[in-house]
Amino acid sequence: MSDSLIHALATPQQSEGIAADVTVLHTRLVERASATTSLDLGYRIVDSPVGHLLLAATDVGLARLAFESEDHDAVLDSLASRIGSRILQDNKRFDGLARELDDYFSGRRHAFDTTIDLRLAHGFRLEVLRHLRDIPYGHTESYAEVAASTGSPRAVRAVGSACATNPVPIVVPCHRVVRSDGGLGGYLGGLAAKRLLLDVEAAA
Repeated sequence: MSDSLIHALATPQQSEGIAADVTVLHTRLVERASATTSLDLGYRIVDSPVGHLLLAATDVGLARLAFESEDHDAVLDSLASRIGSRILQDNKRFDGLARELDDYFSGRRHAFDTTIDLRLAHGFRLEVLRHLRDIPYGHTESYAEVAASTGSPRAVRAVGSACATNPVPIVVPCHRVVRSDGGLGGYLGGLAAKRLLLDVEAAA
């Protein structure tokens, strides 16, 4: 008998019990998978002033933060092919980061303590991402300044590409990189999101 038919035949009280049992079983499955290191990624979707954010982490740390505009299902499919297909929703695991994000958007937090896993970035892009974490809260650098800081002053376009493919935006603050003329430049989450992030930091 299918789950949908079971729910259709059950009383409201029985349906609530079934839902609770499913939740408990899912929680146990996630805990068991994590304990036996059989889980490649856990994920959670949280709400924020810039829309729903997908958080995905390996045992090492946060590997992906994706904006709603990126299509979360497509992001999960990509992670399955690039990191591993054993992926489960795991809300409890991200409680700490969810609080950090809330504090950041309210202006109470200026840096993230969460551990990150940058395995999705390589070469020059990885160098750029490491530098971005050194740009102080509330400050910006131009693409040219970032290129110079990483020892490749002519690699301005490559810096833009590194920012556009940043797997963990916000936490690794590529929004703090702007054009030399003061323009916003591009942003994976959209220019409205980039402006909001810069405004949050300017107001703190």
